[in-house]
Amino acid sequence: MSRQGHFLTSHLGEWSVMVDHSESLDKVLVIIPTYNEAENIESIVERLRQAVPQADALIADDNSPDGTGDIADRLAADDDHIHVLHRAGKQGLAAAYVAGFRWGLERGYDVLVEMDADGSHQPQFLPSMLNALRDADMVKGSRWMPGGEVVDYDKKREWLSRLANIWVQASMNIPVRDTTGGFNAFRASALRKMNLDTIASKGYTFQIDLTRRVLDDGGIVREVPISFPDREKGESKMSGSIIGEALLRTTQWGAQRRGAQVAQFAREAADRVEPLVDRVKDKLD
Repeated sequence: MSRQGHFLTSHLGEWSVMVDHSESLDKVLVIIPTYNEAENIESIVERLRQAVPQADALIADDNSPDGTGDIADRLAADDDHIHVLHRAGKQGLAAAYVAGFRWGLERGYDVLVEMDADGSHQPQFLPSMLNALRDADMVKGSRWMPGGEVVDYDKKREWLSRLANIWVQASMNIPVRDTTGGFNAFRASALRKMNLDTIASKGYTFQIDLTRRVLDDGGIVREVPISFPDREKGESKMSGSIIGEALLRTTQWGAQRRGAQVAQFAREAADRVEPLVDRVKDKLD
């Protein structure tokens, strides 16, 4: 039975299609991209180590001029669960995550997690996400499902995010409540099915792209409710160009998905009609 498009939006729900339980989920890598996060990185890593002591952390620093990379090196020197990937310069969040995926896959990690450095992705929710991954290929920390919430968001920003997710659901026929959310856990096998070389999207679009790729590969996406506070320190990396890219790409992807669905419907209809036509021909003959 195909797993195409199967998903769950509740951590308490039942599911009819199961993933490969023979896969190990023991070796976990949490990827934390950084650019000028000197005020946040030490705190978030400490919280992560307390929440999931068995997990490793990979700090992927884009040559931060504020010394974030130096702090990361110090943390790694004191804790063998912490690793640092120094990158040449600021190339964006998506590129840092892809580099982190490659680093983790090359070293045989079973689970790879996206987690921002600014504190919005709270490590205390990670255990429930990892537990949900036992029956999924991807688990999203969700702000917009029952039990999820945002904290200290201004109303304009909150409704922008809500409407963006409604748009994705409607335009792409992906019934996941928080496709733009960036707190995500993946089985390594799900990432290996993707062609990471073809990922060029950024920001919101990058998270939507990963979600659609897992579903298009026949994977199961689940959502777990989280509380999502706004960052307390530092500056947001979100920009108008990233939002514009998200609108353009989701429109294109939505048209492709709808076209594929129409073509599939036409093929199935033709398969049903053909035997009837054959029977009519036999009677006429």
